[in-house]
Amino acid sequence: MTRRFAYLAAAATALTTIAMTSPAIAQDAVEAPPLVEQINNGKWLDQAEAESLLDELFYQRAIHAYMTMLPALNVIGMRDGSEAEFGKGYNVLPIWKDRMDARAWVPTPNADVIYSMNYLDLKETGPLVIAAPPNVIGMFTDFFQRTITDVGAIGPDRARGGLYLLLPPGYDGEVPKGYFTFTSSTYNVLLFFRTIMGKGENGPDPVPAVANAEQTRIYPLYATEKDAKPMDFPNGSGKRINMMYPVDSTYWTKLKDFVDYEPVSAITPELRGVLASIGIIKGQPFKPTTKQQALLKKAVETAPRMIMALRQSGRPDGRNLYYKDRQYENVWAGSTAEWFQESYLDVNQRAGFFQVAYSSAPAMAMHTIDSGSKYPTALRDADGDFLNGSNGYKLHLPPNPPAKLFWAVTAYNVTDGTMVETPKLLPSINAFNKVKVNEDGSVDLYFGASKPTGAEDSNWIQTVPDRNFIATVRLYGTGVEFYDQTWKPDDLVKVK
Repeated sequence: MTRRFAYLAAAATALTTIAMTSPAIAQDAVEAPPLVEQINNGKWLDQAEAESLLDELFYQRAIHAYMTMLPALNVIGMRDGSEAEFGKGYNVLPIWKDRMDARAWVPTPNADVIYSMNYLDLKETGPLVIAAPPNVIGMFTDFFQRTITDVGAIGPDRARGGLYLLLPPGYDGEVPKGYFTFTSSTYNVLLFFRTIMGKGENGPDPVPAVANAEQTRIYPLYATEKDAKPMDFPNGSGKRINMMYPVDSTYWTKLKDFVDYEPVSAITPELRGVLASIGIIKGQPFKPTTKQQALLKKAVETAPRMIMALRQSGRPDGRNLYYKDRQYENVWAGSTAEWFQESYLDVNQRAGFFQVAYSSAPAMAMHTIDSGSKYPTALRDADGDFLNGSNGYKLHLPPNPPAKLFWAVTAYNVTDGTMVETPKLLPSINAFNKVKVNEDGSVDLYFGASKPTGAEDSNWIQTVPDRNFIATVRLYGTGVEFYDQTWKPDDLVKVK
């Protein structure tokens, strides 16, 4: 036995002797409490409690998954509704040629520009070329609605138009020169173009904007002219079409289809872990138990109400307010277009945005002069009360709105951002409308289920009685007067 082992053995014998001759010390050693307090007195949980906690955890994970994946389900709903009505294909570009109205169920659509929207599948087609016309206000986004690039004045073409090349995730082929080239993180891509109407004799004239949009061309990179499919521009106007995200348990089945279709790299490992915890794993069957189905149903019903609670309660830091003396809110709350605040990803603000809107782009969040767009949005009137369609309101716009292209005001439903639908169908007024203008150049607009006293029909936006609504002011080509706040829209004021 070495000297070291002999020493250890002697020490052990000495400790044993002390314990045997000092029973009090031995007893204290046995009864001493552990260093860390033991959950449930160091015993496993009652089985019923354990099962209840696991159910609660599953439900909480489903809520988290709903709120986090809403940007994707938002655009999936738009794609599915569009393709069911107009067909599928890179060459199918629906255009709302007579403007979009309340019959199109889309989150916060803009009736004051001409919309063109398509849903590209780079997994199916490979790299795609998009010839964008000049003077487009648009973007390409992946299916998490992360901007791939702006198109137009804020994009690389600088409103001159140009050839954009979109590459699928992981593309390792040759990349030719001569294109504005971008790689998407998802196979699915949203093409969203807006073209500006002209001022006609009796209001906005969509004809030049439609003609411009119809110059768009989309084709696979290596397609010859004879093999590329001819473009199809169906008219979306006047159609009852549902392009909203699912509001029932199909939310989860569509989410599972999306996870299976897209590359693993499109979703972060942590979020994939959240999805896996509710049974959504790429390439594996999604078979929730009867109990889990009930919890998923509860989550898809409760999560939207939680998001609404966030939106109506506002923020403790006040970053959602544009002004110190107005009710107008900034739906980005001062974050970047990717929802980053200074030190965190603003998941609550992002969920609130995608409940009622889509397409967050840098041009919407940046302080661009005479080229971007801003959307001050009112949930409340001058008294701080929520806007209600049973009331009458007046909105005063001071002279010379800082909008190089045009201004517009639109009423939306609070729950999902669809247009308020009334017999007028178009709850929007813009700078191209023949509205009554005050002597100083200011404009008074009115809201109400019936026309308020003294309002001109041209200046009246009809609302739905006993239903809350949102009023959004749009400023396209936003000027410096907006940023330094020398021009501000008045709050909505109750009138008879």
